Amino acid sequence: MRVLQVSSEATPFAKTGGLADVAGALPDSLGRAGCDCTLVVPAYREVFEKNLPIQKTNIQFSVPVGKRTLEAIVYSCSLPNQNHKVFLVGNKHCFDRDTLYGGAEDYTDNAERFIFFSRAVMELAARQPDPFDIIHCHDWQTSLVPAYQKLLYKSWPTLSEARSILTIHNVGYQGMFWHWDMLLTGFHWKYFNWRQLEFYGQLNMLKAGIVFADQITTVSPTYAKEIQAAPGGCGLEGVLQERASDLTGIVNGIDTKLWNPKADEFIPCHYGIDNVQDGKYAARVALAARLGHAAPDERPLLAFVGRLAEQKGVSLVIDLLHRMAGSGMARFVVLGAGDPQFQESLKIVSSQYPEAIDVVIGFDEVLAHLIQAAADILLMPSQYEPCGLAQLYAFRYGTIPIVRATGGLVDTVVNVSDQTCADGTASGFVFDAFEPATLEAAVRQAIDAHRNTKLWQELIRCVMQQDWSWDVSARKYQEVYSQALANAPVDVVDVR
Repeated sequence: MRVLQVSSEATPFAKTGGLADVAGALPDSLGRAGCDCTLVVPAYREVFEKNLPIQKTNIQFSVPVGKRTLEAIVYSCSLPNQNHKVFLVGNKHCFDRDTLYGGAEDYTDNAERFIFFSRAVMELAARQPDPFDIIHCHDWQTSLVPAYQKLLYKSWPTLSEARSILTIHNVGYQGMFWHWDMLLTGFHWKYFNWRQLEFYGQLNMLKAGIVFADQITTVSPTYAKEIQAAPGGCGLEGVLQERASDLTGIVNGIDTKLWNPKADEFIPCHYGIDNVQDGKYAARVALAARLGHAAPDERPLLAFVGRLAEQKGVSLVIDLLHRMAGSGMARFVVLGAGDPQFQESLKIVSSQYPEAIDVVIGFDEVLAHLIQAAADILLMPSQYEPCGLAQLYAFRYGTIPIVRATGGLVDTVVNVSDQTCADGTASGFVFDAFEPATLEAAVRQAIDAHRNTKLWQELIRCVMQQDWSWDVSARKYQEVYSQALANAPVDVVDVR
């Protein structure tokens, strides 16, 4: 099965978030499962600033974008220990910029940039000697690709028989632009209607992908249900309900080589299930030194690592710190960056309770690994969470998560109860209401459980044995691909 993966970012080339991790890891896992994969990403400025073996190919072509014609220059890259091909589509006007999508505000021409990229992908695919069976697109930046295949490239021999897959990583980001940007796409105006590309008077790229893709996936089964109703669908719940039979939730995998306490270069002592206490204590000592403390204390260590945004439940974390930091029951560490108001609030509360709270503003990969290894408990009180990866990293390091019952957190964390402890499935603490009191209750329950040494060791053993590798997820994607190939392609509805 020949699979074309299309993404606006992928590790190790360019990254702003979890999308890059998925697009970077999935092709390799699919390759191990027997697929012949090719990955296509934009050739951003930062790609050339890295020590990567990028070479210019002899492939170059023109792409019409409205009344303009933009030149696409194609590069290739071979990654060590990986067999899939990588193409990078370059154009200085579109991608020679400081950031991928913009700074504090998005670039005003993002519609043009990703219309160009999407159409360039189709041109590149059409020029390959062998046709692709599957064209797998990720998020709004590539959501026009299924529409291009159905509307403008349907007669191309190398593209006509392929099936398109769209993965929605976060339905809150839809790629909405003013209606005149429709002129840049090359599509007939008749497709700018409420059933296809139009959304309350705007061009909606994610909607285009949902309508035209042959199969749709998202990053967890629960999130697949949540986005079919308000408010989870962010206005697209209706069109997603219409595609319910073609919508599948698949939990993301994690890089089990990078996140592996047995071999992690960022922690002081490698460990596994049999010596987890020794490993975590060594990490606690190293973390204390990193944070300027003479030695770790004996209290349970609760950690938050992530983006400082309301979606991540940071307001609940701040309230929790005010409620519990003075109790002496636990120590807290927070690592993250984001909303300036949250950053300031965390600085204030940590200054009020320096003996109980450490706050590090910013992102530090080494510190993130060290905290996962050192912590007893990870806080993930998200307002919504399509999948979530931090709880899966925590499992690898024997750190028990406290999560809110939403999205992928529901699908990966089994609440501690008498029944789940008895049957050996318990893996964390799950609370329902997005309220400070319910988070505090879950934290107190977890701290009580931590005092029960036998129970806690059983929890650690359970979570460290779980397999959340990309190989598991890749097999599920293969099932979706096979289903798409077995079915007829989605019909293009002619709305008059």
